[in-house]
Amino acid sequence: MAHVVLRSVNKGNWKEVARLSLKEEQKSFIASNLYSMVEVQFLENFKTKAIYRDEEMIGFTMYGIDEEDGNYWIYRFMIDQRFQGKGLGKKAMLLVIEDIEKWNSTNIPCIMIDYHPDNIGAKKMYRKVGFVETERGPGGEQFAMFTL
Repeated sequence: MAHVVLRSVNKGNWKEVARLSLKEEQKSFIASNLYSMVEVQFLENFKTKAIYRDEEMIGFTMYGIDEEDGNYWIYRFMIDQRFQGKGLGKKAMLLVIEDIEKWNSTNIPCIMIDYHPDNIGAKKMYRKVGFVETERGPGGEQFAMFTL
């Protein structure tokens, strides 16, 4: 059985994070990992994590407290195309939620995520772990909320 863990992105693994890739039809759904690693340098209260199955990197995530609404937001979550469809994304998302719950010392009530409405795989996985769709964003993205 695969053991999925989150590890910090650092100088030893950031290049591997940048090389992770999505299926061609998914690339328009999410910013690149390289962009995300740059963006996080300008965000307070955000973490980047590499997702591993045993010792093999399989994905990337970025999450933290959004300064506009004060909620936790998962800004990025991706599983490399080679590892999709194996239940690893669900296991990794549950670890992200668990980490946020441990981090939540100020009793923030929810975790928010948004995704492209055509990203059916993400929609199904988020629903399976407990996210509930809310409204659409100004750019047409679907918002979903996980109550802590």
